[in-house]
Amino acid sequence: MRVVSGEQGGLHLKAVPGKQTRPTTDKVKESLFNMIGPYFNGGDGLDLYAGSGGLGIEALSRGLTSCVFVDSQSAAIQTIHANLAHTSLTKRASVFRNDSIRALKALIKREQVFQMIFLDPPYAKASDHLKTVLALIHDFNLLTDGGVVICETDTSTLLPGAIGAILKEREETYGDTKITLYKKVDNDDKNSD
Repeated sequence: MRVVSGEQGGLHLKAVPGKQTRPTTDKVKESLFNMIGPYFNGGDGLDLYAGSGGLGIEALSRGLTSCVFVDSQSAAIQTIHANLAHTSLTKRASVFRNDSIRALKALIKREQVFQMIFLDPPYAKASDHLKTVLALIHDFNLLTDGGVVICETDTSTLLPGAIGAILKEREETYGDTKITLYKKVDNDDKNSD
């Protein structure tokens, strides 16, 4: 597992010890970033089920200004800190150990908004859980106009076509992994209809 491209491209990342976390493969990561980038001119990201931090670190390497990393496991939090230090990205990151719903509620209170949100929950609870998370992101305006939400699930997970102004743009399958890309329609687009 490594950083695929950008400033930190080629640097290897540690995986979270144990079998609770399933890292995104380099192939899927590269395809995912080709869908949404592949490079960025700033912006803030949220890696909500961060695991090793691979998706958020990749986004930072490709030009995102900052990223918030959230995971509920202490082993994952330690791994994220180690990977951020190894890639010299610690100053551009905030890391929190928290349950995803509680973390979103804390971000709502802080009135943070993001251009990019990564959602890669454990496959077993993805379907219903992601619908709840997507609804919170929409209801509390955690995504900027034109911002994207990237969901990584198994191929059997069914996600809605739209959550308010957050519309499904694309879905791609890689082996047993499905990437679903949502984009928030900005107010100008809605007004021109």
